[in-house]
Amino acid sequence: MKYFTLATAAIMSTLGSLAAAQTLNEACAPKGTHPKPGTPTCHCNTDGSVSCDAFELCGVGNTNANVALTSTYTATVRCRNNGGQIVDVKTQSIVAKKDISSLELKNGCLVVPSQSTKPAPTKPEFEARATCPNPNWTKELLGDTVRGDYVFTVTFANSGSCGPYLTITGTCTG
Repeated sequence: MKYFTLATAAIMSTLGSLAAAQTLNEACAPKGTHPKPGTPTCHCNTDGSVSCDAFELCGVGNTNANVALTSTYTATVRCRNNGGQIVDVKTQSIVAKKDISSLELKNGCLVVPSQSTKPAPTKPEFEARATCPNPNWTKELLGDTVRGDYVFTVTFANSGSCGPYLTITGTCTG
């Protein structure tokens, strides 16, 4: 599902990724849990979506896990009156969330499939969420203010209040 307008394509074509941070909390996993060779990674796509690559965790025994990928998109919209006066509107947020609760266990290994969010919201979607002081004013999205913050987690089902075993966070900017 890669639906976006040409205007949004132009905005997102320069989308970049700031450094992603990865945290591994071994206390929140079955003893002996380890990723197979390779590193779990997430990256920003040119359409503003976020993709996390598939990987395997071994040594998990027979323990289930939940996977979640959440992207929160923000942008600044300005309102312009007929006289040309510009007013910044509060930044608008749009959340895209994807959860998978049932992962395939095989011989003590947990297969974490690749995950992706939907593309970043379009210019009209951001503008529709903005409220101008006067309904006659024109809404304008500032193209270089589009930002997507993402969080990818793997949490074992029996970890109680421990929290995620793996957390990857990052920011996509445009």
